[in-house]
Amino acid sequence: MLYAILCYDNEDVVGSWSKEEDDAVIGKLAVVTEKLAQAGRLGPVFRLLPTTAATTVRKGKEALVLDGPFAETKEQLLGVYIVDCEGLEEAVETAQELARASSTNGCYELRPLSLFMPGAVAGP
Repeated sequence: MLYAILCYDNEDVVGSWSKEEDDAVIGKLAVVTEKLAQAGRLGPVFRLLPTTAATTVRKGKEALVLDGPFAETKEQLLGVYIVDCEGLEEAVETAQELARASSTNGCYELRPLSLFMPGAVAGP
């Protein structure tokens, strides 16, 4: 089953890292992702641009388009891993590996994926 591992953290903290600090964290995460890739379990991985680049569309009688994420949270969604796991236990183990590789106090939210678009690719 495919799982989305959503990476949340304080954007201000992560955004204040020097290039060297950022490269060090990305290097540690690369060890985990390389292992997943070699096992054929890794799908798309992406890092989101800062929330200052976000646009929000709010539903209503007419759609309201706003600059920014406008979510009241202490942590922001910073990136996503799509990983093929046998079940929740393996997804939790994978998220724990990613957490150990990161140097922050953020969190990882796990969500099973359900493909619903005709012609969508079912795996990584």
